[in-house]
Amino acid sequence: MLTILGHSDRSASHCDGVSRRSFLKIGGMAAGGLSLAQLLSAEAQAGTGRSHKAIINIFLPGGPSHIDLFDLKPDAPSEIRGEFSPIRTNVPGMEICELFPRLAKNADKFAIVRSLVGSEGHHDGFQCMTGRTKRDVMPAGGFPMMGSWVSKIMGPTNDAIPPNVSLMYPTGNRTWGEPGSAGFIGAAYDPMALVAKDPLAKASSMTLQGISLERLADRRRLLSSMDRFRRQADHSAEMQGVDSFTQQALSILTSSQLVDALDISKEDPAIVERYGKNDPTYQRDGAPKMVQNFLIARRLVEAGARVVSMNYSRWDWHGGDGLNFPRTRQEAPLLDQAL
Repeated sequence: MLTILGHSDRSASHCDGVSRRSFLKIGGMAAGGLSLAQLLSAEAQAGTGRSHKAIINIFLPGGPSHIDLFDLKPDAPSEIRGEFSPIRTNVPGMEICELFPRLAKNADKFAIVRSLVGSEGHHDGFQCMTGRTKRDVMPAGGFPMMGSWVSKIMGPTNDAIPPNVSLMYPTGNRTWGEPGSAGFIGAAYDPMALVAKDPLAKASSMTLQGISLERLADRRRLLSSMDRFRRQADHSAEMQGVDSFTQQALSILTSSQLVDALDISKEDPAIVERYGKNDPTYQRDGAPKMVQNFLIARRLVEAGARVVSMNYSRWDWHGGDGLNFPRTRQEAPLLDQAL
């Protein structure tokens, strides 16, 4: 008999009612029942479990107005409500800004979390990347960003594609262009930066400049011999990170999969056009409007990346300069198209 829900003794169970002992029984039921291998085989034949879960973390520097985009209040007094009108979505009872017609048609594919409130008013990327504030007591090495945790716990889905990728452009306001780091869990889990200050820069360094695979393997063996004693003497997370970085770099360099994912010329031109056209101009102290990075992020996930972090444009208009509504009218349709 296959028991998944466990016993009614809640004291020995997790919040979903499954005790560790009951859960582990599933793997040892080969006699008279389904083995774990058979369950996985059935899942594979059913076509489930073939794709991995992934996150595309889109950071909008400065933060657009929630009350003008996702929580409009048309019945509020004029000094509270904004200039925009709400429109219906394909989810009954959910309305969003009129500047998001495409998102409105796909509202059944996303959720709006209205209970999420920032812990600080500094609106930098640190909270979004780490879930921490800079007021928290920092451990040695610092707090890891989200992609680093996922990379450490889940590992890569494909050795040729880094699990944790950054498309964050360096910005004039430095806190808007920092993807975060792996912190105390070790440099091996840092995000791999795939963009530079120049938005039009190419990833030409990701090719083997006249080095054969045999010669590369020889270099790897030599490196291993020279560093064996040093690595045995130093068991810190940083040293382990160097080891993992070396393996990851070799896998990436000897495969074209990452470069192919970054090359949108391999995408259907009609799909590329749907995302809009890039504007490499930096928006004051924010990021450039590289709308095609939304497509690149999607391609990276399809190739095997688990977490892709990116920043887009500049959204810090809530001062007294009267730019909030004019700039929202310019920027929101582009975001709607790319998303």
